[in-house]
Amino acid sequence: MPTIFECPTGAVAGIDTHTDTHTVAVISDTGRHIATDTFPATNPGYVDIAEFMAAHGVITVGVEGTSSYGAGLTRHLLTQKYSIVEVLRPTRSIRRRDGKSDPVDAVAAARQVLTGEALSIPKDTSGPVESLRGLQITRRQLVMTAAKLITTIKSLLVTAPDEIRRRYSAMSTLVMVEALSRCRPAAELADPRNGVLIALKTLATTYRDVHKQGTQLEEHISILVEAINPHVTSIFGCGAVVAADLIVSVGENPGRIHSEAALAHLCGVSPIPASSGRTHRHRLNRGGDRRANSALHRIALVRMHHDQRTRDYVAKHTKEGLSKREILRCLKRAIVREVYRVLCLGQSVIPTGQVRVDELKARRIERQLSQAQVAEQLGCAPARISDIETGKRPLPELRSAYEELLKSA
Repeated sequence: MPTIFECPTGAVAGIDTHTDTHTVAVISDTGRHIATDTFPATNPGYVDIAEFMAAHGVITVGVEGTSSYGAGLTRHLLTQKYSIVEVLRPTRSIRRRDGKSDPVDAVAAARQVLTGEALSIPKDTSGPVESLRGLQITRRQLVMTAAKLITTIKSLLVTAPDEIRRRYSAMSTLVMVEALSRCRPAAELADPRNGVLIALKTLATTYRDVHKQGTQLEEHISILVEAINPHVTSIFGCGAVVAADLIVSVGENPGRIHSEAALAHLCGVSPIPASSGRTHRHRLNRGGDRRANSALHRIALVRMHHDQRTRDYVAKHTKEGLSKREILRCLKRAIVREVYRVLCLGQSVIPTGQVRVDELKARRIERQLSQAQVAEQLGCAPARISDIETGKRPLPELRSAYEELLKSA
């Protein structure tokens, strides 16, 4: 659902960002155009933009592409204590009506700030999540490259000379790659066998190097995910790579996602109202962050195969007549609740049958016990009891002992 912001007072600015230049438009709080100027997309240009807006009393700024062309400018303006919101590019209907140019788009961005609709808080790109994003993008590209290399190797083998095709086609992929990388073709290039073997050896060697680099990046991703939020990989079916996609989608500042429904909308798993007149229905959400949607899809598939609760859920709704695709949509929406608690609220994953952390605290207070008294009986520091009650650290063995103590108290 779109976020509604309070209408700002005083002049506001809209910025149309590009690779080489940024165009800034300033308008009053009544929508009257005040000034427009274009600046280079460089550090000195960012300084000039801040001075230009300060001269007109601007505090609130709407920026297009805060995570792409406007990323550097957004970081600079945040250090200058400007209130930054991300605006959408003008719709086609507006462009047909008002035309298309950088000044026109900048004015449209400023007026969108005044309306307060379809705005969002930009991601913070100055922390470890931005580092994780770079690693994840690079690993994904290496995986795609490795897949294309294998496809090329197998297509070459289809038309290779008979003795080469017979020798390597029956091998598994990894064995074939190792064998081709160790082969020694002769130097006579006029012979098709040697030319094909040289090509196959080059592809196999490149695949092996790419695969090794991808594995190294995955190790870096695992370390960084653990450092950013150690609880994400505790979600059933969520490995380090899937967790990285979810963390990158939420961003460095998860507080910008104000509710579980907002996260579902961001991930493209919230039903979209499509009612009119006597017709009341919802349609599939085809928007949102498709990487996050894919991550939720993979978690759902793992749970459908390996989690008994999910298998029971699938069996129940299959009997009710729902298709597998419809059940997957329901599962992804349910998984978002758990992801929201872990990523946006900072809570740990609650295993099946375990008491919620807020219930633990309520039971302790009901029995008139302090954290220090509980810690003394369990032989631990009071800080560990606080960690359990706030969900900062799982501590499963100590938590079980804590629950048993509350039952017997």
